[in-house]
Order: sequence, then structure tokens, then C-alpha cells
Amino acid sequence: MMLTKREGDISYIQEVYDGVYVPVKPKRRLSKKGVAVVLAVCMTFSAALGIGGGYYLGNNPAQTSGAKVNGIRTSTDAPIASADNQQLTIAQVAAMVADSVVEITTESVKTSMIYQQYVTEGAGSGVIITKDGYIVTNNHVIEGASKISIRLHNGKVMEATLVGADAKTDLAIIKVNANDLQPAVMGSSAKLVVGETAIAVGNPLGSLGGTVTNGIISALSRDIQVGDTTMTLLQTNAAINPGNSGGGLFNDKGELIGVVSAKSSGVGIEGLGFAIPIDTAKVVIDQLRTSGYVKGRVDTGLNLLDISNVQDAFLYRVSRTGLYVQLVTGQNAIEAGFKSGDRIIALNGEEVTNRSDFNQKLDAHKVGDSVTITIVRGYSTHHIALKLTEYVPR
Repeated sequence: MMLTKREGDISYIQEVYDGVYVPVKPKRRLSKKGVAVVLAVCMTFSAALGIGGGYYLGNNPAQTSGAKVNGIRTSTDAPIASADNQQLTIAQVAAMVADSVVEITTESVKTSMIYQQYVTEGAGSGVIITKDGYIVTNNHVIEGASKISIRLHNGKVMEATLVGADAKTDLAIIKVNANDLQPAVMGSSAKLVVGETAIAVGNPLGSLGGTVTNGIISALSRDIQVGDTTMTLLQTNAAINPGNSGGGLFNDKGELIGVVSAKSSGVGIEGLGFAIPIDTAKVVIDQLRTSGYVKGRVDTGLNLLDISNVQDAFLYRVSRTGLYVQLVTGQNAIEAGFKSGDRIIALNGEEVTNRSDFNQKLDAHKVGDSVTITIVRGYSTHHIALKLTEYVPR
């Protein structure tokens, strides 16, 4: 996701990410004052060094009784502490999952406004899903990273490589060279009920790895808009803090039921954390492991940029705010005739004013569909037909 907002540009609550003020707002109001949902990735700053941390959902994979699904442990082959599958205490769950949750640190090379390069460091969490080193985390934790490292519960640090990532679901798979790790036990989010115990384990603040917090499942299937994407998430009141991103949300049997993805932020707001349901994540995890990307995502071949205020319009040398084509990257878009600087005003005749509007309307289409995008170029309006291709990471 492109993060372009700056302090003072918007009226809702913001937090700092990679030196940029990033707005994230809920799709619908959860209270009279509303809440702002922000990515829970650990990012703080010093004077010398910055320290900072898609379009379809498939069906749930079949649960295989007593066996592993693609090497991932299911609840039927888990060493549950209670022989009769009864509820465990918080302490028992914490002990059971401790070796399955890792700390993640990243390094990224950034370029400043005056073209000086500097290194930013980020921190987050991850959950081991296979014995041979596959780890699930959030896309926003590792996005743009040139180096990824993980720290196991026993203190061992290992370098990881990126296997695949999906911005739409905010999931990513990384891998370390190992064959004796302790994978988490996959549960099922479909079986959850409001009020059920929820236990979050992660690396809050990027320095408190292995932290355990507990609460309940506060709500199911919350439609929350995070950046340009609407996500359907579990809501919990277990304490979620920056750095928890990518960590595990477990039930009282020690089963992984969600991947922590976002938190609420704002004056007077507390007890609002969000996680990607594990039944959603399983499908994406499988495709990222086998293909490196999620098949079926549409690609316009356009890199888009939201310009929402006069300052950004001046910076990018455009005359007004709106949704602009920043780069034309796909052959389909090149052949269609798009150019950098085109301002998009409609998709199939429906008005769009920002990237979120555009993506939501694009969600109704699939690979191979043709759409008509209305753009303004100079003083002229053009209607350009574009064939949607499949997104394949380059």
C-alpha cells in the first residue's frame, strides 16, 4: 500500500509510519465519535536513524482428520495438554505456543526528499507454521524490507527470506533454514463465538518478544477499512500494541485462530484489536507457499497515487486533488494508452475520487474482464478500455 499522507492533511486520527503520517479509518462507525484503525507495526524514530517497522478470498481448505495439511499441524495432531481436549489455563496455552511465535526485525533502504539514502529498521511478529521453517506474518511487517531476521523463543537469531506476500489480505510468508521448529496448531475461526477466550502472543514495541495478553473474541466478521483495502477481521479486547503485527491469536486449546493485523488508536479508545481469521489465512498461506502469490488477483498495470490536499498537489505539480496514475507498469495499460499524470475520475461510469473507491469497484471484476476507465488529461476527458490481467509479482 502506498502511504502518502502527511500531518495536517486529514481530519481523522493518524499515526506515524516510516516517517509518514498514515490515516486508516473504519468502513463504518463503531461509536458516535468513530475509531481509527491503524496497522500495529512498531515504528519509533531518532534523529540519526529511522526505526520502523490484491481481490478475492477462496474457500476454506478441507480439514484432514489426524493428518497434516501441506505440512501444517491441525488440531487433530497437536500435543494438547489436556487429554480430553478441555480448556487450558492461560499459563498452559502460553507454555504450549511459546516456541511457535517469533520476533521479526527488518531493514529497509529509504530515499529522502533530497535523494539521500538512509536505513530504517522495523519490528513485528510471526507464527511458525511448519517444522521446516515457514513462518506467517503480515505483509506490512516485511513490505519493502531488504533484510528480514527472526528471533526464536530460545534467543536464536536467523535470517529469513521472503517466499510470498499478499497486500489484499495483509499476509506474507517468510522462511528460515531449519528443520526442527515448533509449528503452531491450526484451529478454525468458523467455530468461534463471541465471548470465547482469545490469547495474543507477540512482540509489542519491537522489544518485548513473547508477551502474552488475554481477553475474549469481541465480535466476528468486522468489515474494517485499512488503508485502501476493506478487510473482514476478528475483533478482540486482548491488548494489541505496535509490534504485535503478524503474531498469533490463540484460543483456550492453544490453537491458532487468527493472525494479528491491526489495532485501534485514538483518545479514549481501548480494547479494540483485530486479527485475520485463520480460515481466511489458510487459503492465502497455501498459495503463497506454493506459488509465491495469490492467484486470481486482478492487475490494472497502473500504480495509483491519492492526492488529497493542496500541499501534495503542489509537491507533485498537479492542479487539483484526486486519484492519479503515478506509473504505467503493465503491458495491458501501456497498450491501452494510459500515461503518468492521468487523473482517474470514473470506473465503468461510476465516479471515483480516491484509490479506496477505485479498488472497491474493481473488486467486482475478475481476471480477463474489460473495464472502462475515465481519465482527465490536460483539458480533455478520455474513456479508456482496459483488459484486466492476473497480478504476478515482478
